[in-house]
Amino acid sequence: MKNVHSSTTSSQTLLFKSLKLSIPILHSLPLAPDGRSPLSKALSLALLLAHLQMDAEVISAGILRQVLEAGAVSIMKVRDRISSGTAHLLHESLRVKNVSAKVEVLDDETAAALRKFCLTFYDIRALILDLAFKLDTMRHLDYLPRYQQQMLSLEVMKIHAPLAHAVGTNFLSLELEDLAFRYLFPCSYLYVDTWLRNHERDATYEPLIDVYKERVLHSLETDSLLADMVEDISVKGRYKSRYSTMKKLLRDGRRPEEVNDVLGLRIVLKPRCGSDVGERACYRAREIIRSLWEEMPHRTKDYIAKPKPNGYRSLHMAVNVSEYDRARPLMEIQIRTTEMDMLADAGAASHSLYKGGLTDPEETKRLKAIMVAAAELAALRLKDLPSANHKGIEIDQRDRVFHLLDKNGDGRISIEELMEVMEELGAPGEDACEMMQLLDSNSDGSLSSDEFDLFQEKVGLIRHLEVKDDEYKTILNDKLQIADSSGLIQVYSKELGNRLAN
Repeated sequence: MKNVHSSTTSSQTLLFKSLKLSIPILHSLPLAPDGRSPLSKALSLALLLAHLQMDAEVISAGILRQVLEAGAVSIMKVRDRISSGTAHLLHESLRVKNVSAKVEVLDDETAAALRKFCLTFYDIRALILDLAFKLDTMRHLDYLPRYQQQMLSLEVMKIHAPLAHAVGTNFLSLELEDLAFRYLFPCSYLYVDTWLRNHERDATYEPLIDVYKERVLHSLETDSLLADMVEDISVKGRYKSRYSTMKKLLRDGRRPEEVNDVLGLRIVLKPRCGSDVGERACYRAREIIRSLWEEMPHRTKDYIAKPKPNGYRSLHMAVNVSEYDRARPLMEIQIRTTEMDMLADAGAASHSLYKGGLTDPEETKRLKAIMVAAAELAALRLKDLPSANHKGIEIDQRDRVFHLLDKNGDGRISIEELMEVMEELGAPGEDACEMMQLLDSNSDGSLSSDEFDLFQEKVGLIRHLEVKDDEYKTILNDKLQIADSSGLIQVYSKELGNRLAN
């Protein structure tokens, strides 16, 4: 117990030292491009890492990353004032951040090679830190031009979301996929989102997941046998991933009625003592669920008796929640203990820390509580709450466009030449500066023909995405039978349009 207490105290001290060093600096920095204060952004990232049950070193690195990128502190200073472990994670995460710059065109082969490179050569906790940073960025993309939103989303879909899945952080992987899907194929996303929303609410528009959660929790808490085995019961709801649904409808060719698990519940039990008690509690909870709804035996999977190769353990079952006047897709229910949940939700890195005695579920709650308190204090003092966003063009045509812009014929497009062309088109000079920043990959203040060709390839890729989005929308419209005249799709279209505004 003394060692556990010492470890907890050390972790809290590490967090407080990081907050003490970073908060004054973050408060003095200018607003981030997405309009948030750097302090708000750092605390949002720290809360996300705490939710993933990362240890204090990872959370501290998340707090300090912006401070380091702003040049306010050095890696050596972090090592001396915070810890060598935090300094190492910061160094590794910055290397991971720039990994996509190793290739010019991100096709499937290069993306797979980059993912393999990351998993082989980088600290897994640094990968998770960078993935959390990427998710925080994706949650706040509205300020960027449409083109940049799509390019970032393409990178996320090909590298970061699969990487998150590979390291076991399923929560990160699913949200990254859905956000990238929304920006890459907005029309297709709208159709899938509208169809799923129709199945997520009852006749009074109350979220069905809340109705089912209440019913399950009440039944579990009033069972005397289960009460003897567990100290705490948690029931969490989840909605179907939009990207996962799209894949099942388009890639797998399923009919809408064959898409199950639109709604899902996860039951997490904290056993009183011993792993055998936890397992017995899971099986008892399954019996209680069987008394509430009809179980679909062909969908039942026992990963407690037969764990997956990666160590994943849980009970899976699907139940029929259809009512006499309305058929509904099956609802999936997962039942597991707190330790099983840590492995499933936060991945192998968090679980290995737990097994190694470096942290435990109670300590992660304390670390998260510290971050929540810091965020609330920052909100009170600064009034700033943290957020919880092809090659189809012929070569001769590309050359022709380049030479039209290269007015003096020196083989490069200068900012002056670009401004002159933009003014002739009636656009302000600031647009030329913004375009130069976008295209000038080596930041030398001018554009070479190679840089211009690379930009044209990316433009072609974006056009290809738009064509595919139209194709997907047509298929989804036929499958889901959602009429454009329906009130819901108009409301959701406006909502989505506001998010994706240029």
